[in-house]
Amino acid sequence: MTNKINRRVVAAIAAAAMLGGWQLAQAADKIRVASTPGATADAIKAVIADAKSQGLDVELVEFTDWTVPNEAVNNGDVDLNFFQHQAFLNNVIKERGYQLKFVGLGLLQNIGIYSERYQSLADVPPKAKVAIANDPVNQGRGLALLQKAGLIRLRTGDAPGATVADVTDNPKQLRFYEVEGPQLIRSLPDVDLAVLWPSYFVSAGKKEQASKALAYSGIADRFYAMGFVSQASRADDPKLRKFVQVFQNSAAVKQAISQQFNNDPKLYTLPW
Repeated sequence: MTNKINRRVVAAIAAAAMLGGWQLAQAADKIRVASTPGATADAIKAVIADAKSQGLDVELVEFTDWTVPNEAVNNGDVDLNFFQHQAFLNNVIKERGYQLKFVGLGLLQNIGIYSERYQSLADVPPKAKVAIANDPVNQGRGLALLQKAGLIRLRTGDAPGATVADVTDNPKQLRFYEVEGPQLIRSLPDVDLAVLWPSYFVSAGKKEQASKALAYSGIADRFYAMGFVSQASRADDPKLRKFVQVFQNSAAVKQAISQQFNNDPKLYTLPW
């Protein structure tokens, strides 16, 4: 009789344990985060364990373009995305009317002025060829860096969104060539200067070259820091705010980002 009772007790305990585990799993807050391959997606992968310890069940959803992540958030298919800066988001909202908003910052990828022909900006000759991004958001950022380096002056000053038409002072008579962002790294052999993201060199297996820019942007470029975007109505959701806090305080995230940028602090900034 005692053995039977013990078996029943053990069975009851096991059932309770299974039920308790199921309830805990149900209690965990599920968060789906869309990103694109590279530093941002790797950072999300790195935070999953820390988030789980804080009761957040994080799922990374990777996309290979820059259109679908915002559609996915706008449609409610994912809770957040992490791949864009405020300037990019502003342009998307203007074009598509999405109701989206930043929840918090995650990574500022610096841009740099690179050359395969010259070792310093002082060596750049008159009428040098300069490759810059052809999209309105990133072209303005590239021109702002050229202005910071003393090569040009813009009538818009430091305001974002400048185009080559806004160049009012060009003492070296630089010649600008507008290139698709991902193709900028390929343009280097054909131009004197190119303004591009160091992460392109890292992704291309040329980490050392990423650290050889003639000038970099920095924390002052915070408007271009990539962050977490949600539906505007959920920007103050405690669950989403908690996730951003966990991300920003995660040692694993900081390590993953550093490794992505060859452990070179010139190539990125943690903007929070």
